[in-house]
Amino acid sequence: MSTRAEQVRAWLLDLQDRIIAGLETADGSPFLTDGWVRGPEERLQGDGRTRLIEEGKLFERGGCNFSHVRGDRLPPSASAHRADLAGASFEAMGVSLVLHPRNPYVPTVHLNVRFFTAQPQDGDAVWWFGGGMDLTPYYGFEEDAAHFHRTCRDALAPYGSDTWARYKQWCDEYFHLKHRKEARGIGGVFFDDLGADGTVEFDQAYGLTQAVGEAFLEAYLPIVQRRRDLPYGERERDFQAYRRGRYVEFNLVFDRGTLFGLQSGGRTESILMSMPPVVKWRYDWHPEDGSPEAKLYTDYLPPRDWLA
Repeated sequence: MSTRAEQVRAWLLDLQDRIIAGLETADGSPFLTDGWVRGPEERLQGDGRTRLIEEGKLFERGGCNFSHVRGDRLPPSASAHRADLAGASFEAMGVSLVLHPRNPYVPTVHLNVRFFTAQPQDGDAVWWFGGGMDLTPYYGFEEDAAHFHRTCRDALAPYGSDTWARYKQWCDEYFHLKHRKEARGIGGVFFDDLGADGTVEFDQAYGLTQAVGEAFLEAYLPIVQRRRDLPYGERERDFQAYRRGRYVEFNLVFDRGTLFGLQSGGRTESILMSMPPVVKWRYDWHPEDGSPEAKLYTDYLPPRDWLA
């Protein structure tokens, strides 16, 4: 393992520990720890640490996973935009988090930070970073949306005056259900292939990725504290389950991380920990005009500048 890979791995493991400590304090329940190793007889080799909570006081289901894997052939999801890397051997590591709170007024949230290296059969090795975080409310609050986006903006401010705006737009475009013609949530920031074209130095790309990961708890926990004790009933839980179906659709159809894990022969239980525990689908259902549920579609899902 290269010095760079060792450096990134150490930070990722520490980030996972610190995020879990914050989430356990918020929930009041411990996360399960499941360490795993994939040996040379496996198609994908490496190790990881799955941290999961189910039926917690705050989180109905959630996980924050670390993985570090190596393979002989980069899967299609990782080389779709880089034909020159098709078939290259690779090494990938990252932390991926999804939290599904029980209270429908507390939003679902996602974070991922990752580091790849690939070695084509002909040519030099290539490295890149990717990641981001995004928020998926069921009942929106402008104060929460502004806080989440402001935290993302401030984290990226040292990396260029236009970086946050570009990565926010990228997030809006990426977390979009094309078959539904609607957003999954209210976005955040998203970036990928940072450093792959050789125009960004390693320290710059790594620092930016760290800034995103380090901002997560500040972006999310204040929202949790504001909304966790709001009263709710069966109507709100029913709508939450319906909207969770959109989360499932996106992750299984479009999400590059999920597809990478499944295509590369990754650990299925860890990959699918992002799935919510209770989900509903309905045929051609629409919320009543003027209802709190309709407001999500009219006021929150369409991309907008929350800091204007």
